[in-house]
Amino acid sequence: MLNRDDAVLVFIDVQGRLHELMVEKDVLDANLEKLIRAAKLLEVPMIGTEQIPEKLGPTSEPFKGLLGDVPMVGKTTFSCCGDAGFAAAFQALEKKQAILIGIETHVCVYQTAIELLEQGVAVFVAADAVSSRTAQNKALALEAMKQAGAVILPTESILMALQKDAAEPTFRELLKLIK
Repeated sequence: MLNRDDAVLVFIDVQGRLHELMVEKDVLDANLEKLIRAAKLLEVPMIGTEQIPEKLGPTSEPFKGLLGDVPMVGKTTFSCCGDAGFAAAFQALEKKQAILIGIETHVCVYQTAIELLEQGVAVFVAADAVSSRTAQNKALALEAMKQAGAVILPTESILMALQKDAAEPTFRELLKLIK
């Protein structure tokens, strides 16, 4: 079960022109924003990545502004785990669960999920907060991650798992994000 004390939110490569090409971009963007805001509310640490930012551009707005002082790792590897800066940042948090969001599902998200699973990290993928340029690529990658042991859930399920209890004071604020 997902537990906010054990989790880190990994925001992967939502950048420039590539971001504009994503399938169901409006759904993707709405859920990315919900997850970032919820992570802040529930004090879940975050790490962000940018794939070759000098070529693909910086993190797209409004996410760059929402992420604020979240560590952003520039990388050339497709898997976040292949980058020494990301690996060090992730290990420093000492978390055993990763929630993956971002693009592209069939490349960077997929490869990151597989490597984290190989390291013994429990991987949760927000199915409606990841995307690819084609629906088929996204669907195939989600299925492959599931078969490898990742848990594939909608954003709302992840938010409620992190919240755990409606009696907690953060619940009213979390509901505002969902509605």
